[in-house]
Amino acid sequence: MRYYALIPVRYASSRFPGKPLAPILGEPMFSHVFRRVRQCDLFSAAYMATDDERIAQEAKKRDIPCVLTRLDHGSGTDRVLEAAENLGLEEDAVIANIQGDEPTLLPSMLTQLLEPFHNGSAQVTTLVKRISAEQAQNPDLVKVVLSRWGRALYFSRSPVPYARNPGRATYWGHIGLYAYRMRILRFFAQTEPSPLERTEKLEQLRLLESEVPIHAVATEHAGHGVDSPQDVPVAEEIIQEQERCGLF
Repeated sequence: MRYYALIPVRYASSRFPGKPLAPILGEPMFSHVFRRVRQCDLFSAAYMATDDERIAQEAKKRDIPCVLTRLDHGSGTDRVLEAAENLGLEEDAVIANIQGDEPTLLPSMLTQLLEPFHNGSAQVTTLVKRISAEQAQNPDLVKVVLSRWGRALYFSRSPVPYARNPGRATYWGHIGLYAYRMRILRFFAQTEPSPLERTEKLEQLRLLESEVPIHAVATEHAGHGVDSPQDVPVAEEIIQEQERCGLF
């Protein structure tokens, strides 16, 4: 079984146009993400997938393999599928979808993401992290309810599960990293958005509503995504602290 990392990056962003090219400690943000991905030695190869020639040219300067994709994709997952098909990746390959705005990602998180595939049964994996009841109230932080065996039962922007007895609930925050078998990635892209997906605005619910199991792996780490220019100095501080602590 072969593992591939695909990093979807696009130039357009309502809050932060040109975000992938934003300098972080002197390097474009996408360069930090790619370097960390390559530190996970389980991947046979890693590629960026972008819709913008400017990003592709900057990637070429740094010897980062890049696949140009269409402009009209509705999600990064659709962009990842186009790139995987253009590369001719095998049907039984595992494709990791790693967002290009996660410059503080730790390579060990990717190792955890891929671990359930080693026994051959996993179809889709993602990462989760324990969060507090206070954090669970934030609708921008997606929560996930897990089965006893670590499979996702539901994702929501609401604080699930509801706790009739305060202090008794365990809350898990979702970390938006995914790995799919190629055939599941194709199935996902070819399936219409589901009712719950439209309601919560969470595309992973499309798989659960199609009864495709998602295996959630608990991690102690969480990256800091860059959504706006104000996030850049925060990411720089985290990266410097990670380096001081020998985490990367």
